[in-house]
Amino acid sequence: MARRIGSRYTAHQILGRGSAGTVWLGEGPEGPVAIKLLREDLSSDQELVGRFVQERTALLGLEHPHVVSVRDLVVDGNDLALVMDLVRGTDLRTRLDRERRLAPEAAVAIAADVADGLAAAHAAGVVHRDVKPENVLLDMQGPLGPGGSHRALLTDFGVAKLIDTPRRTRASKIIGTPDYLAPEIVEGLPPRAAVDIYALATVLYELLAGFTPFGGGHPGAVLRRHVTETVVPLPGIPDELWQLLVQCLAKAPASRLRASELAARLRALLPLLAGMPPLDVDEPDTDEAEEAAEELSGAAPAAGQPVRRRGAVPLVPGARPSDSNRDTHTSMRVPAPDELAGGARGTARAPRAAGAPRPGSARNRAVTRRRRLTLAVAATLLTAAGVATWLTTTDDTPPPPPDMENSAPAAP
Repeated sequence: MARRIGSRYTAHQILGRGSAGTVWLGEGPEGPVAIKLLREDLSSDQELVGRFVQERTALLGLEHPHVVSVRDLVVDGNDLALVMDLVRGTDLRTRLDRERRLAPEAAVAIAADVADGLAAAHAAGVVHRDVKPENVLLDMQGPLGPGGSHRALLTDFGVAKLIDTPRRTRASKIIGTPDYLAPEIVEGLPPRAAVDIYALATVLYELLAGFTPFGGGHPGAVLRRHVTETVVPLPGIPDELWQLLVQCLAKAPASRLRASELAARLRALLPLLAGMPPLDVDEPDTDEAEEAAEELSGAAPAAGQPVRRRGAVPLVPGARPSDSNRDTHTSMRVPAPDELAGGARGTARAPRAAGAPRPGSARNRAVTRRRRLTLAVAATLLTAAGVATWLTTTDDTPPPPPDMENSAPAAP
């Protein structure tokens, strides 16, 4: 059933749903469009509506071959909508669900397209804040690129910023998707352009490996890993590509490349990757501590089944990672410093004396066991020494003097 959106647009068919709203196939004065209709509770928020109007100029001015352009913003009664270019194709998550991982050449070509789009956005002062496969569209109508890749376009610019109002999130909330969140966001710092680079590097890692570098298990464990763990190497890719990934996944935002630099470096690697097949790597298991966290969250696997990392973490119990109703924006509590100080894998950067093992690490556990064993042995030795001293003292006691009455000579 057709639905009017403002005075210029008509929505005909639902294309998809997300936590922020519903995307419709629509018609406007210039032809087919995609209309993202935000949720009713968002449209009734007067503060959000004000921000929506304030962001109009920035969003409408962002035009680039690798960005899904916003044509119009509609505020009409209870309707709050973004009218965008219609891309004939699918999103990157759907392709990942179908193929699991891509050949390195295609993966790098897609990431380079997205980096180009981010470079244009960052130059205009716009930070995406929610880069992930669901927000990358593949244009199936255009010519194929390196490795048979389709042209990639980044969508949903500005949506995270619009929803992230001070009243809605305060200082103790996180806006984003756990698998792709930069460490500085987890630690409560304001998001800058570097958060998009970190998220894009996470997406590229996922395209190559079939899973994200820090994903899997309870969302709280995922957030902790972003802050405390280092990325696990991927065997089988050229060292130049691996070093690029490591740099863009750096914990310090200043260590990451800019979007334009990343795009250029990725495109320079394409000839080196030509003809390489998809990687053959196994998804890492989640350790025992994270299994316990899964069990506490009510999402533990069946008995005897291994807990494995997934490409995306569903925040609604029972939801599948490939669910079409994916959460685009999630509001989560920022972990306290003491929660981030200790990790299940013992990789947290907790303050400690020079040369001392990290709390929770294998070395720390070994030292603790040795200390306990030493104390137990010492206690046993002290106890044995005490018993021996008592026995020795007892054996060396002189015999009592003879009975004087019985031993004295008889009187004359």
